[in-house]
Amino acid sequence: MEFTDRVLKCNDCGAEFIFTAGEQLFFHDKQFKNDPKHCKQCKAKRAHGGPRVRPETRTTCSECGAETTVPFKPTQGRPVLCRSCFQKNQTRPAPEAAPAPDAASDPIEVPEAEAISEPS
Repeated sequence: MEFTDRVLKCNDCGAEFIFTAGEQLFFHDKQFKNDPKHCKQCKAKRAHGGPRVRPETRTTCSECGAETTVPFKPTQGRPVLCRSCFQKNQTRPAPEAAPAPDAASDPIEVPEAEAISEPS
């Protein structure tokens, strides 16, 4: 299959970049279906942990009632905590589960097998 250089546009910065024939061959060999969406500079920023934009949602803490922001969209029925209440809850010891019954102290009764009489 013959490949030629193609000019693509970066989704992040809008700059044009060249998708070389060699890169296209690599994509074809790896069976990648989509063309690259980002130029090399933007790809490098993403790989090295460039600034990630997270949506901040303003809400009220379920525990203390303080106005706060959270990095997610709260769902109904689940409590949303401010940072200080969340940290307080993290330091509390978890409630202990009921101890499992000890096998030696709680024997299982097994009914005796009844004698089966065969018809004569």
